[in-house]
Amino acid sequence: MDYMPPSAEQVFALRVSAGIAEIAAHPRFAAASPDLVEAIVEGIGQFAAGEWAPLQRIGDVEGAKAADGVVSLPAGFGPAYKSYVEQGWNAVAGPEAFGGQGLPYSLACCVLETLGSANLAFTLLPMLTVGAIESLQHHGSAAQQALYLPRLVSGEWTGTMNLTEPQAGSDVGALRTSAAPIAPEEFGGEHAGKYRIKGTKIFITWGEHELAENIIHLVLARTPGAPAGSRGISLFVVPKYLVNPDGSPNGILGARNDLKVVSLEHKLGIHASPTCVMSYGDNDACIGELIGHENEGLKAMFTMMNSARINVGSQGVQLAERAWQQAKHFAVERVQSARAGSPDKSPVAIIEHPDVRRMLLRMRALTEAARALLYYTAGQVDRGALGDAAAQNRADLLVPLLKGWGTDVGMEVTSLNIQIHGGMGFIEETGAAQLFRDARIPPIYEGTNGIQAADLVTRKLGMEGGGVLTALMAEITRDSQDATALASLAKDCAAIGEWMTSQASLDDRLAGSVPYLTMCAIAVAGWQLLRQARAAADAQVPAAIARSKPVVARYFLDHIVPEAAGLRAAAMGGAGLLYALDAEALAQ
Repeated sequence: MDYMPPSAEQVFALRVSAGIAEIAAHPRFAAASPDLVEAIVEGIGQFAAGEWAPLQRIGDVEGAKAADGVVSLPAGFGPAYKSYVEQGWNAVAGPEAFGGQGLPYSLACCVLETLGSANLAFTLLPMLTVGAIESLQHHGSAAQQALYLPRLVSGEWTGTMNLTEPQAGSDVGALRTSAAPIAPEEFGGEHAGKYRIKGTKIFITWGEHELAENIIHLVLARTPGAPAGSRGISLFVVPKYLVNPDGSPNGILGARNDLKVVSLEHKLGIHASPTCVMSYGDNDACIGELIGHENEGLKAMFTMMNSARINVGSQGVQLAERAWQQAKHFAVERVQSARAGSPDKSPVAIIEHPDVRRMLLRMRALTEAARALLYYTAGQVDRGALGDAAAQNRADLLVPLLKGWGTDVGMEVTSLNIQIHGGMGFIEETGAAQLFRDARIPPIYEGTNGIQAADLVTRKLGMEGGGVLTALMAEITRDSQDATALASLAKDCAAIGEWMTSQASLDDRLAGSVPYLTMCAIAVAGWQLLRQARAAADAQVPAAIARSKPVVARYFLDHIVPEAAGLRAAAMGGAGLLYALDAEALAQ
């Protein structure tokens, strides 16, 4: 089936959940008029459907390949990426000072959502570039910004994030990659003040490819004598090709830095996204430049990771949207069995059967709720960028909810898509299996969902003495008087948060963190769906949304919210039972 961008739904979510009109009222974002917002949403939809969606299947079947240090993609990827850059899509929210359009972050999220629904593996390329832009914009020197940002903002160059090492996994404090200062007499004095990078990084998304003129790697490493653990980590910019200060090649063809791809991971999904093992400094000549100050790398990297976590949460929406589209088309076209209890024994389209209706409505409710949470989070980020400290704190609280629950939604909805397809869903040719395979990685990368839950209960709950969460849940409660189950869930989230911060041990908080994250995320998403259902009564809302939104919201509030309320016992159950068996007994 062809991909159909959900443009009307996205515009509606931007208006209601992101509050794009309120954001555009600020002079900084005044260009984001309603007409421009619609033009961007519809334009990226047409581009994604026409140029990126047709490459999804071939990307999965053929995948990325590495040979002699060169990574190649299937035919079509190069021209499609070139069109993406030439049409300016990478620059939507980039800083105007470096060639960007300076539009709200919410619109950039919409661009990535649409591209990712069309072709998730391909969209990982610009997603990582966005993170590199964020990190350099906030922590890079003026010279670094002038050199790298214009070309990253345009998309001419792409960016990566290099954290993980074989022995470290998610524990970045255990990394061993080194960064030694280069003496003035080395390299003819050309790289004085820079660093010699040496080490191996794994799971580097789009770490090597030929689609862009240069790749700008952001690499975590240790300088000599640095403190142990995460306190001794520094961040370095390490380009694939060394360039002059004006961006021109350092040499006739551009001096290739001493870095290379060793191999590509053979993955369950996202086959067209080259996940690389990268080696730096095999010849002791890998040149890197410090970003910010020594031993402050984790702070700079978290800027990049925060952006990436929002966009990974969006991947749950992207996969869910594509799976929902597949499922509804199949359910309309597939004729099988008579409707139970009907006097007419003729077979009907399976969309007429109650259980298929249940699955379809659940898929739609989860997808639209996750999208509502995405755009609400993005809207808070935009307000934070305008100086609203309370909105920024709320955005920080929402990030783990979106990344954790949003990617769980992607898993559930892609699984239901296979279920609706039946045996045909288990067959690769239908495309349902690809979405299910692709959906398994977002809950893992950019910090596993368990890490997101731990972040929620160990760091985010404590913001302003618990006041950030309390204020959010109080607002949901006040606004949900006509939705008693939602109001009750919000009160439970506030009460559990108080228990976790004032009474529970660290083990007890961590033991209940995942169910608690789910409860909080569903409370916020349900609230945003409720707001959308109310807004759907507006005379200017598209007829299809006005008709469907109240039903979709009611399903979420009546079925999914009560499920979340049932997680209270797990959230407060403590860690005692988890350790009732020692490790040896548990593993028997």
